[in-house]
Amino acid sequence: MKHPLIYNTKYLMLYGIFWFLIAGASAAIQWNYYDMPLDVSLISPLTQYLLFAALALSIWYVVKYNPVEANSWWKLVFFHIIASSVLILIWVFISNVIINMITPNLNELMTMSLPTRILSGYIMYVFYVFFFMSIVYYENFKEKVKKEGELKALIREAELHALKSQINPHFLFNSLNSISSLTMSDPAKAQEMVINLSSLMRYSLKHGQNETVSFGTELQNIKLYLSIEKVRFGRKLQPVFKVDEHCYQGVIPNMILQPIFENAIKYGVYEATEPVEILTEATCSNDALEISVTNSYDPGVRSKKGEGIGLRNIRERLQIIYGNSALLKIKDNRKNFTITLTIPQKNTLS
Repeated sequence: MKHPLIYNTKYLMLYGIFWFLIAGASAAIQWNYYDMPLDVSLISPLTQYLLFAALALSIWYVVKYNPVEANSWWKLVFFHIIASSVLILIWVFISNVIINMITPNLNELMTMSLPTRILSGYIMYVFYVFFFMSIVYYENFKEKVKKEGELKALIREAELHALKSQINPHFLFNSLNSISSLTMSDPAKAQEMVINLSSLMRYSLKHGQNETVSFGTELQNIKLYLSIEKVRFGRKLQPVFKVDEHCYQGVIPNMILQPIFENAIKYGVYEATEPVEILTEATCSNDALEISVTNSYDPGVRSKKGEGIGLRNIRERLQIIYGNSALLKIKDNRKNFTITLTIPQKNTLS
């Protein structure tokens, strides 16, 4: 922590002006009320106050390297008594030498005023101690707030990475199982799945460190994901998209849509005997992007499963990023299951 006055030109100038004004006021009092000659009235206050102002800058280091929390109160008091006595002794000695060199006839006056000068020196020392202590506490408080902010950011980033890591292995496991079963029955489809899976993993790695991407980019990734699942389920999986074009530039957390489609396939397509339409709709305004994914399902299968880890994952990510897990809403009419995401926007859609 640097000296708040020495390393700040602006504050140092204000500090000097303050003490010049104090010395000038003292000189004016001596000249007007005590009928002292003008030169005598100027020399004594200017020398003493400006010298003390210069020496008092060292009190910062006394306060800085002797923090309250690291010492008992009696040690601090004892240390400051020693430090203040040394500083005042130096101040009185040097000011006497300077004043006597300029005007020797003030020697008697300086001797008479010695007790008052010593007392005022201790008072000013105490003032400086509290002044610098308040600066130290303020700087420590700012540093503490900064470090807490950095720590929260690191925790938040770690939580996001942990949540993302729950998605990719789960999907990868299912896809590899499908590829394994297709290698014997349909090698061409297995090859198609490997290529698409490679592209999907490349997207995941590319955006793994970014918190958000454009909705258009995320939608392309979802279509790639669905093309992989289409190889598994064939005509049973019927994705339909109804998206306003100007919504593509909206910004959403990356990889946040995939668990929704995984959920639709798991509970809607997997158990179905007839084609299942997964309808994706998106509308947007200046401050929000609303995405809805609807699929039909077998109520008996759904009632056994409940809300899975994928949807809980989304809620946790929304809470971390936006501070609001209620941005995800679920509507279940025992025939169709709709998941709606409302993603706040910051003028990205204007």
